[in-house]
Amino acid sequence: MTPLHRHQIAWLTDAGWQQVLGLQWDAQAEDCLRHWASQRLPLVVTRQTAGELAHTVALGLPAPARWDKRRFTLAVPRRAILYFDAFPRATEVLGLLPMPARAPWLQLCEQLSTRQASARVYGSYGWQLLTGLDHVHAESDIDLYITVSDARHADTVAALLQGFAAARLRLDGELVFDAGAAVAWREWATWRSGKSTAVLVKRLHGATLEYAPFWRSTSTAELMQ
Repeated sequence: MTPLHRHQIAWLTDAGWQQVLGLQWDAQAEDCLRHWASQRLPLVVTRQTAGELAHTVALGLPAPARWDKRRFTLAVPRRAILYFDAFPRATEVLGLLPMPARAPWLQLCEQLSTRQASARVYGSYGWQLLTGLDHVHAESDIDLYITVSDARHADTVAALLQGFAAARLRLDGELVFDAGAAVAWREWATWRSGKSTAVLVKRLHGATLEYAPFWRSTSTAELMQ
């Protein structure tokens, strides 16, 4: 059985879509869901209820502007999921960026790659890459989730993100540790600088404020360095 994690995308079987479409929806919702089904577009793993993981998976669909940016949460049997995959790599978003931002973006992607930090783009830019629909607007942030191994690695990545400068582009997103614990990179930087006493850690089953190391094989001594 494929283990679930946040920011994981999933494709449904035809039978899975028929089950979703067989539920009661208003006209706008049905139009959106029928488009998703006909174009075989993916859904995303959302917050899960632990007791249901063996049989049912909670999946989300963030509709673009043409469906008023509605958010749907669907409870889908695991047997209705054809396969799982990941959001596009950060380099793939280049064509959606304004020309002045492309060189700084490629430089950031290279810096992250050199430091063994895998970066993928989710949020509006990620969904526009996946669907070809109008998810991105003028105020859209670029949301990245970046895998890091420990506190020092996270510090290095956060510093690179803080140093990114491109007109009209704002970076957001999360640092994701080996155990699946994720922290918004801006909150991480604030926490590490001593400006906050706790950090919000997001996991598959929810989020909690934490005050101590929350990733595997990391000591309190390392956190405080």
